[in-house]
Amino acid sequence: MKIGRRRFLERSGACLAGAAAGLVLRSFPQTPAAAWPAASKAPAGAGFGPLRKDPDGVLDLPAGFSYRIVSSPGRKMTDGFISPSFPDGAAAFPGPNGTTILVRNHEFRVGHPDDLGPFGGTKRLWEKLDRRLIYDWRPDGTPCLGSVTTTVYDTKRRKTLGQHLSLAGTLTNCSGGPTPWGTWLSSEEAFLGPGEACSGRHGYTYEVGVSAEPRVAVPVPLKAMGRFVKEGAAVDPRTGIVYQTEDLVDGLFYRFLPATRGRLAEGGRLQALAVAGRPGFETSNWRTRTVENGQTFAAAWIDLEEPDPDEDVLRLRGREKGAAVFASGEGLLHRDGAVLFACTNGGLRAKGQIWRYVPSPAEGTPREADEPGRLELLAQPDNAGVLDHPDQLAAAPWGDLFICEDGEDENFVVGLTPAGAFYRFARLAAAVSEPAGLCFSPDRTTLFLNDLPSGLTFAVMGPWK
Repeated sequence: MKIGRRRFLERSGACLAGAAAGLVLRSFPQTPAAAWPAASKAPAGAGFGPLRKDPDGVLDLPAGFSYRIVSSPGRKMTDGFISPSFPDGAAAFPGPNGTTILVRNHEFRVGHPDDLGPFGGTKRLWEKLDRRLIYDWRPDGTPCLGSVTTTVYDTKRRKTLGQHLSLAGTLTNCSGGPTPWGTWLSSEEAFLGPGEACSGRHGYTYEVGVSAEPRVAVPVPLKAMGRFVKEGAAVDPRTGIVYQTEDLVDGLFYRFLPATRGRLAEGGRLQALAVAGRPGFETSNWRTRTVENGQTFAAAWIDLEEPDPDEDVLRLRGREKGAAVFASGEGLLHRDGAVLFACTNGGLRAKGQIWRYVPSPAEGTPREADEPGRLELLAQPDNAGVLDHPDQLAAAPWGDLFICEDGEDENFVVGLTPAGAFYRFARLAAAVSEPAGLCFSPDRTTLFLNDLPSGLTFAVMGPWK
């Protein structure tokens, strides 16, 4: 988020001016860093070629690719509510008759205009809903605008078939993640309590059912999963463990061990990752290079009591107990038996890092101490021409990693190949843009992409590898 960049500058106090220049990259296997002097000059065979300027000034893509607009803000949805703006994290699920069900967060923050939300401002469309389906209300009697919507899209006909509201009354629904049992975890990137902005407590994760038919979820905050400034969530299908990132410059990396697999509302244990033998390990590399690309560490996990605190102190308690500190954890996904996550402000120049955590074969059990999970710094380019503040992530079906940038200037969708080459795949052409919500359709034909400031959602088609 752009606000994250400002928060970083205000809070970090890091001395970055003297940081070493140049490209430093760790590939999936190791490949010489000098091979990639700039993302626009990727090695032969990497990516899809140079970007072509969109004559409509919307979305630049490589030759052979095209896009359709899936959703625009302000339009009436199938259920009569208004398609909200600020689409952020998203996931695609298989729908009926070969369709795709696209579930999107809408990151409404305090102060965002009511008329951009799902209830039409003065139209008071919330009166159509049972009040129990709206999580929280503002002191003026209007609902909080954070929300989740569902879109049914036909990838063959390249047509939107329907849209509806799926979660209402939350705040700052930034990212989250899909579950192996077919639901969406929507996370609040906010820690707020009763006051001028809202009446209830925020900083939670909510589980949202996925349905092609209009249905609004009962908003149940999953308190045992922790209350903090949340970003991504990723579930390991082997264990049912949920991993979570925290978007603060001194954030932690969390895991939630559910009491019952697939039943998150039944509670469980919240833990934070520590580097074995190095309590309070600082991973950012801001002042000195304490972590080399490709370096791995044995992980240990620390129990966090009272996961639903009154103050935003979970990360402080974790640090006191020896948890490792990460510089603004954001995008997060499970892939090929590992968890990948982005630290937007990590690195010598605070331009971002990509980390990988490989769980223990005995993850979450007492036996994991015998063969602990491994934490690895996968990539740290330290070069904004290659990667500028990585945010949300998507796994491409052929093995590449797609990364949304969230820098101060123009932002790209950047690819990273298994051989370690970065390349640029897409560019939102507007002066103010922020790519988000990357995900592929279940039939692997279509990449969905949100632009948070404009409120548009795109379907991108073309000659995928």
